[in-house]
Amino acid sequence: MKTMSTGWRARGSYPGLLLAVACLLTACAGAPATTAQQPRNVIILFADGAASTQWELGRYSSHYLRKAPFVTTDVVMRNGTLGLLSTYPADAMVTDSAAAATAMSTGHKTNNEMISVSPAAGRLTTLMESAKAAGKRIGLVTTATVYDASPAAFSVHAKSRREAQSIVDQYLALEPDVLMGGGSDYFLPRTAPGGKRSDGKDIIAAFRAQGYDVARDVSQLHAAGGPRLLGLFADDDMAFEIDRDPAREPSTAEMTSAALRALSQRSPQGFVLFVENENVDSAGHRNDIAALVRDLWAFDGAVKVALDFQRSRPDTLVVVTGDHGTGGLSITSALKDLTSLSPSNRFYATRESLDQVRRIPASLDRAVQALGGRPDAQTLDRVLAQYFPGFRLDADLREAILEQRPLERAFGYTTHSALSRMVSRQTAIYWGTMGHTTEPAVAGALGTGAERLRGYMDNTEFATRLRSLLSPQRETVSPPR
Repeated sequence: MKTMSTGWRARGSYPGLLLAVACLLTACAGAPATTAQQPRNVIILFADGAASTQWELGRYSSHYLRKAPFVTTDVVMRNGTLGLLSTYPADAMVTDSAAAATAMSTGHKTNNEMISVSPAAGRLTTLMESAKAAGKRIGLVTTATVYDASPAAFSVHAKSRREAQSIVDQYLALEPDVLMGGGSDYFLPRTAPGGKRSDGKDIIAAFRAQGYDVARDVSQLHAAGGPRLLGLFADDDMAFEIDRDPAREPSTAEMTSAALRALSQRSPQGFVLFVENENVDSAGHRNDIAALVRDLWAFDGAVKVALDFQRSRPDTLVVVTGDHGTGGLSITSALKDLTSLSPSNRFYATRESLDQVRRIPASLDRAVQALGGRPDAQTLDRVLAQYFPGFRLDADLREAILEQRPLERAFGYTTHSALSRMVSRQTAIYWGTMGHTTEPAVAGALGTGAERLRGYMDNTEFATRLRSLLSPQRETVSPPR
């Protein structure tokens, strides 16, 4: 698939040359950039916690283990435009998802934990609010709770990302045409199974009364055929792809397909769809390489759905990006043991390392649940045999698990960290932290308007450039504050 050319092109003519010189002079004078041809539809595919190392892991592992292309890199980033985004928030060097998504949605920096509001500017206009004002239909899809930081910051407002009930109430007022993910708990009163609302309201019923199809499992999702869709597939976050029950929870690709089916109806001005796989971030926080690989593939399945849609609707812009890195992933080399620093005692991560990862059948969360709070040695040996075939647990890591002693200050999940370090020592796939990191996020774009997202930019500029494609007005790109 080739990128659609959407800018002017001088073809050797004298008028074309004059136009080129004029545009160059106005650009040098600091005038706003000429507005690109506008897409009718915009699909933003968002892998929370993915930076360049995660994308390369997805590509390499897909080619080797699945014998299949990784369309995120092989199509969108290869054939489209490529940009890099700085990610810092207003109050720190490293961002959380709320501040990062706020910047990418509104074009303004804010503090960590804040959802499309800032201490300086107050309430900020979100991307979805701008899209709706431009007459476009809007959709939000995530594997997290639908009130989680990223989908919330692209659409509504909160002083704290923890204000789940308020965020859900704002969704009901905003009326996104599609809303899908986990988090049914804050749609239901405490008197209902799994409900957590303190006001006694049933917000699922309220959405249904506003004309939404409601899907609670895969069969209901496939049966939904209307133009408005609410899908809630878990009380809390949806499962990692490696653990997902395909009869109960849809894949990221299935949700994307259903969202496009709904948004394509009654959309004379087109739509903006935000699709997030948040499990990429969750796997990074847990240093879970096996879960990360599967969720990168699951995300890539959603990208393929978007590209298939774009093939029949060429006025569609597909954007693939993330908000920050998570985990400090490093596929590297390591000592086989601590007996010698000799090069002969060093090994590199290879394809065999990925073969070892592929044999892990479940997420670290599942393994830790099987161990219980403070496991005994017999339980630990049983879980290791079941979940980590071919791996050996060194004495220091065994002691850390049995005594529940953290390994280092940047690693907060004690058992996850020790099990992950076991995998690292035998694969040379290491993690530097269980938190977020500062490397630039990557943005790939393909289709009408993609050239607006090329180059190194601040994440606030990403928002400004993307929003300029929603309406015909020119928009000046402001430097980050």
